[in-house]
Amino acid sequence: MKISVIATTHPNYIATKEELEIFSGHAAGVCYMAGSFSDLVQEPEEKTEKRIGLTKGNGHHSVFGHETINLYLEEIPKALAMVLNNEKEYTTSEKSARYTKMIMTDDEKKVYDKWCGIFESLIREKYQEKFPEFFSDNKIKKLAQENARYLISVFTPTSMIYSTSYRQLNVLYALFQKEIQRDNQNDFYNMLKPYMIEFCDLIRNTPYFDETLANVGRLRHLSLINPYKYEMQQIFSDTYQTSYKASFAMLAQAQRHRTISYNIQLPDVAEYYIPPIIKDNDDLIGQWLEDISKVKFPQGQLIRINECGSLDNFILKMYERRCSCAQLEINEQTTKTYQEYTTALTNNHHPRADEMKQFSKGARCTYPDFECTSKCMFADGIIEKRFI
Repeated sequence: MKISVIATTHPNYIATKEELEIFSGHAAGVCYMAGSFSDLVQEPEEKTEKRIGLTKGNGHHSVFGHETINLYLEEIPKALAMVLNNEKEYTTSEKSARYTKMIMTDDEKKVYDKWCGIFESLIREKYQEKFPEFFSDNKIKKLAQENARYLISVFTPTSMIYSTSYRQLNVLYALFQKEIQRDNQNDFYNMLKPYMIEFCDLIRNTPYFDETLANVGRLRHLSLINPYKYEMQQIFSDTYQTSYKASFAMLAQAQRHRTISYNIQLPDVAEYYIPPIIKDNDDLIGQWLEDISKVKFPQGQLIRINECGSLDNFILKMYERRCSCAQLEINEQTTKTYQEYTTALTNNHHPRADEMKQFSKGARCTYPDFECTSKCMFADGIIEKRFI
């Protein structure tokens, strides 16, 4: 076997649409070539262009997915980033609301700063003296920001590098167009429509828009919002599906596991995530609910998340999310799903039930085959009894 590098992304070089299509035309020729790829590269350009036209015309668009386009998106609502990230074929690097301050109005910043102060005080009082190495002043500040960001709207602007294929960029355009034209009662998508329109206008103005590739057929639609009202059935075997209430902020974390599928259902009555560190303080709970309820679609609003995947990919998720450094909400939900999964496999005498039991002691640093390279020594986090 031989491996040859035939193309790479060249930083700061913007390829033309024609260059991308020539490569796609060569890729289409691989399916029928009598010789080698180098023969295709050397063929007359007219022959390649003819194949490009035929391939577009017959709907064999997968060959246009070989090329990657890197976009830098500025002032994009977090909610639109969630919609994009649910469509799977992408790589993203996004400004984090866990570790940085987002762009906010004066009123939003006032509430955000108020809760950053409250959380810093609570974390310092509860944990810094007991676990000084883990809870440095900077760590406490970041954890306070992580919890205060639940109060920020999912329509708060962010920035991100979003990389996808030439084909997928046009598929996204088509999916957005379908949603823009649809008349529905979904307040979330209705609020997003002006941004979808703007996104489509911007894509049309790039050199990479193609009417023929921007065609997804009648049955395909954006995957984030589940249009049905019923609750998903719980199934745990070699594949699984489960359903639970969690925040928009947790959804954004979960979407990073692209081998697992997610969609959401929006409740008729708004409910909100309450950070565990304030759950024993009725006064703070009252202030929290008063402040968060003033925000339209805050990141802390609870939604029903439907999760589908395989047993192996859920295990991979546990290796990422059951950790003292992971967001607490997704840590707790992953552990709850693990417990439900293990119980179901045991009750059904599944051959891998015993394998799952090796993850029962707590965070990933307790797993028999995991060696942590940055030990936290945070006992409450390791046994999954932390409040922050």
